[in-house]
Amino acid sequence: MKTHTKESQDQITPRRALEILQEGNDRFIKNLKAHRNLLEQANETRDGQWPFATILSCIDSRTSAELIFDQGLGDIFSVRIAGNVINTDILGSMEFACKLAGSKLIVVLGHSKCGAVKGACDHVEMGNLTELLSKIQPAVYEEKTTISDRNSKNDLFVQNVATINVKRSVKSIIERSFILEQMVENGEIGIVGAWHDIETGKVSFYNDVMYIKDDKNPKFTVSDLKH
Repeated sequence: MKTHTKESQDQITPRRALEILQEGNDRFIKNLKAHRNLLEQANETRDGQWPFATILSCIDSRTSAELIFDQGLGDIFSVRIAGNVINTDILGSMEFACKLAGSKLIVVLGHSKCGAVKGACDHVEMGNLTELLSKIQPAVYEEKTTISDRNSKNDLFVQNVATINVKRSVKSIIERSFILEQMVENGEIGIVGAWHDIETGKVSFYNDVMYIKDDKNPKFTVSDLKH
């Protein structure tokens, strides 16, 4: 598997970036890891990097984006924070990744059995964690299908909240970053929400928060995302 160069990055469309990640995850769940010389990749990227995708995921030790998408050094920007929430620093990192470093796709990746989501479901308050979990709380309140047992012991409730949280994060990126909004509108980048099942390793992408403007979706506008 070759290291990405500026030329190869330029040739990747947002749609193709998504396909590369899907292909990598398929290899991961089949235990067919692509052959890479990581030391060689470290040497080849010593003077620059050209990652094709930016992935916002949780800090959970089971959700390493490089591993579950079978990517090597220099392939992706990996942004990690408990509960895959959005803040100003993360938005700035994404703006750097896409506008300055050429990344073509942003993925917001949630996962099953997320401890941060469980904490939000239980309304945990502890030190600085309180402020972080408050960013997930809107997803807890938005979950209307669960009438009873609205806590971390209810796996379906937790999964529903985690899904809502991913989709809220996708929309928050566009609402809070004019730079990324314009890049999506112009078809320069795409953005999509996804779900990682930690038991199987499978990543599923949410079609209802997949915003890629290309021949397959030529009528998409950012206003579609905001509603």
